[in-house]
Amino acid sequence: MNQLVLVAVDLAAISLLTFGVYFPRHHRRDLIAAFLGVNVGVLAVATTLSSASVGIGLGMGLFGVLSIIRLRSYEIAQHEIAYYFSALAIGLLAGLPTSLSALTAALMGLIVLTMYVADHPRLFGRHRQQSLRLDSAYTDEDALRAYLEVLLGGRVVNLSVKGVDLVNDTTQVEVRYVVTEGARVPEEAGSAVTRQGARA
Repeated sequence: MNQLVLVAVDLAAISLLTFGVYFPRHHRRDLIAAFLGVNVGVLAVATTLSSASVGIGLGMGLFGVLSIIRLRSYEIAQHEIAYYFSALAIGLLAGLPTSLSALTAALMGLIVLTMYVADHPRLFGRHRQQSLRLDSAYTDEDALRAYLEVLLGGRVVNLSVKGVDLVNDTTQVEVRYVVTEGARVPEEAGSAVTRQGARA
């Protein structure tokens, strides 16, 4: 009966994390299966290990190896890695003990609460990150910074030049910036840049 209560609490926690926090903010359907699968899989294996003679250290090592393989097989964003390991941690918390305690429930709640706050859209909501390919070759970082601040309508806090092509007259740059309130990107700048990016 105690194990069933742990399973129920685990399912409630991972459902809240996945359907209440992650999906409404990021709308990436494929990771729903990943988070739920990792959580339930870890729960099942941890529950089995806790009642067998197999060492917990061996089980944790296997989880680490499997996680590295999964994360290296397909590129995901840093915040999605955090959700990934949160799902894993919740599964471990539910699978290792034999009965539900206040500490276990509190730690599960803390994980969900931490992700809710840390990934909230209002937390550093004006900070952005962009990968840009400019149609001019910039060798002067100060001139590049000034151009990007006008182009992006914000204050550049960090930039990293990935490549300057003097033959084709292009610059590849990663930039982090803070959007100025009410700023708009000039329409004429749209033809000068190819961009890929997301909120930092």
